[in-house]
Amino acid sequence: MTEHERTDRVVDAASLKALAHPLRVDLFDRLAMLGPATASQLAEALGESSGATSYHLRQLARHGFIEEDPERGNAKERYWRVPRGGVTMNPTDFEEGSAEREAGTLVVRQMTEQRFRHVDNFIRRGERDFGAEWVSASALMTARANLTVEELGKVNEEIAGAIDSILDNYRDRGAVPGARAIVLQYNGFPLVGAPAPEEES
Repeated sequence: MTEHERTDRVVDAASLKALAHPLRVDLFDRLAMLGPATASQLAEALGESSGATSYHLRQLARHGFIEEDPERGNAKERYWRVPRGGVTMNPTDFEEGSAEREAGTLVVRQMTEQRFRHVDNFIRRGERDFGAEWVSASALMTARANLTVEELGKVNEEIAGAIDSILDNYRDRGAVPGARAIVLQYNGFPLVGAPAPEEES
């Protein structure tokens, strides 16, 4: 394995059942985006009871989506975190019309909606919360090209590798004065509604 090779966790049918719950997706997203937290902290942030969040956190941990953070917490209250590495899920890995395909599609849609909410919050509140300098240093990027399916797969792999390689320089540094939690979002997919390619005769 190379230094920056991705080690994504591939979601199978069994673990998908553990993730296919709206609150669990919200808990996973919050831990992934904002870092370690306790069940009580997550309950307050999401407007849930600590009993509910504790139960759903245990289910996520049971299937490896999150883990206990040994560097934080105590015997009375545990901190949870997302393990290093990504999570990969492709609903089309499951049989069309199956419960797994439907659950996978719902999870992917909820995660995508969360991405939009993060962007929308930044657009609405970024300058007020962080100042113009942080807004100027940020980027919302869209690009277009005509690619074959093989080329699209290659481009997505290269960009994912580049993101990991760049961010690895800034991970696990401990507290850095002036540093904020940031998120990089990238999507690469064919445009729905665009003209289909002409078939060669």
